[in-house]
Amino acid sequence: MTILVPRASTSDAEFQANRSAYESLISTLHERRRQALAGGPEKAREKHLARNKILPRDRVEVLLDPGSPFLELGMLAGEGLYEGVPPGASIITGIGLINGRPCMVIANDATVKGGTYYGMTCKKHVRAQQIAWAHRLPCVTLVDSGGAFLPDMSNIFPDVGQFGSIFNNQVRMSAEGIQQIAVVLGPCTAGGAYIPALCDEIVIVKEQGYMYLGGPELTFAATGETVDGESLGGAQMHCSVSGVTDHIASDDRHALALTREVLRELGEPPRPRWTKLPSRPPRHDPREIHGLISRDPKIPTDTREILARLVDDSRFQEFKPLYGDTLLTGFARIHGHEIGILANQGVLFPESAMKAAHFIDLCCQRDIPLLFLADVTGFMVGRAAEQAGIAKAGAKMITAMASANVPKYTILIGASYGAGYLAMCGRPFNPTAMFAWPNARAAIMGPEQAATVMALVRRQINKTEGREWTPEEEEAFKRPVRKIYEDFQPADNFSSNLWVDGIIAPTETRDVMGLMLDLASRTAAKPTPFGVFRF
Repeated sequence: MTILVPRASTSDAEFQANRSAYESLISTLHERRRQALAGGPEKAREKHLARNKILPRDRVEVLLDPGSPFLELGMLAGEGLYEGVPPGASIITGIGLINGRPCMVIANDATVKGGTYYGMTCKKHVRAQQIAWAHRLPCVTLVDSGGAFLPDMSNIFPDVGQFGSIFNNQVRMSAEGIQQIAVVLGPCTAGGAYIPALCDEIVIVKEQGYMYLGGPELTFAATGETVDGESLGGAQMHCSVSGVTDHIASDDRHALALTREVLRELGEPPRPRWTKLPSRPPRHDPREIHGLISRDPKIPTDTREILARLVDDSRFQEFKPLYGDTLLTGFARIHGHEIGILANQGVLFPESAMKAAHFIDLCCQRDIPLLFLADVTGFMVGRAAEQAGIAKAGAKMITAMASANVPKYTILIGASYGAGYLAMCGRPFNPTAMFAWPNARAAIMGPEQAATVMALVRRQINKTEGREWTPEEEEAFKRPVRKIYEDFQPADNFSSNLWVDGIIAPTETRDVMGLMLDLASRTAAKPTPFGVFRF
């Protein structure tokens, strides 16, 4: 393999200015993460502790092996979408080790609006299930929720991907042998009671965990029966009378210890299907990536410089280096795992799209996962590009990418616009996981391009109507259009809406990808039947 030799000077003023600007982005990211880590307001946390409960994030820590990594997913989901709800949408989801076995942990945060489910909470829960399903991870759900947030009914109840999909996913995963374990640490009412009821095994805390389709108040209103919560849906009743739950615990810590014992007896874990080599750090400091990304979003980053600071030993076996050079393709390793990388080096031309299709085919034939590093303004346009068959070549790239059944991961490392966003395995093509760097941005097109296109349309309408348009009027028209796109495109917005699985720093990328590739290695290979290629 070729050892990548950086050409960027880390001592020049431009590099230093870029690094300072990027580290400001990193600082802002850490502050927003701290808000998510805090959970609900202090009063709610104190109330939670007064009930002899462990705080939600401490529950996760107690459940996981000491020193286990925890890759949190959707940490900033819902940020700014709901009044009084901090980033995270009242639920914690992520991957960690329990008795050495990777598991998906899904934990309600009862300090945030009683752990109720908003539309984004449902979406985040379902997304965690999808990632667990793709990697065949046992799901451990720590239940402590007041159920659905009723005013948000249209985003919770009627559609696919909402609350009902949680049940559907549980059943189908269990049918495929993907274990579903629940720990009832608080209330679990109405439809929410089915989350644990649909699990393989349930642990419940006495005099704290409750499961019932209708609580005492609803029972009285519906039937006139007066009943207390414990006899209606408490731990003792469910473990000894109804048989709904399987293990009774005296408190949170006991429940989590029992859960660890349950996880110990899940059978033999799957073995890796790929050979992992010893991990070797890049020859160049990943922190230097901060200085490589320009403060000016119009200036793209040299992804060859990025790869030199990302892949093991800075080794990259490039495929077709002299053909379609606006897209880097090649083989490397990350924490010892082999991976095929596609990284933008400019706009996509017919040649680069054809190269991508060829490279993806090779990776599918060899059962090598794909990593898309997206920094692209789109496909080339214009008469020459159209006559060269850009639509046909782009379709081949998209067909190859969409058909590929090897694990696929996408990281937005810069701009990602229009069909370029889609072709680089954007979210509509269901990448196995998708992350963004803090500087990333994506939209149908850039703000200035969108404003110009809309202004051209308006100018034509004005001309048809016999109206003149002054430069000042045109700028006044463009300004709000530009702002719509400027507000839409940041990574923050994509993270808040869960269009990416999280914002990660460049320096975190190797560890995140190392973990994801380790998980993927324990899944079965799938053949790739390609769609029709237009020749």
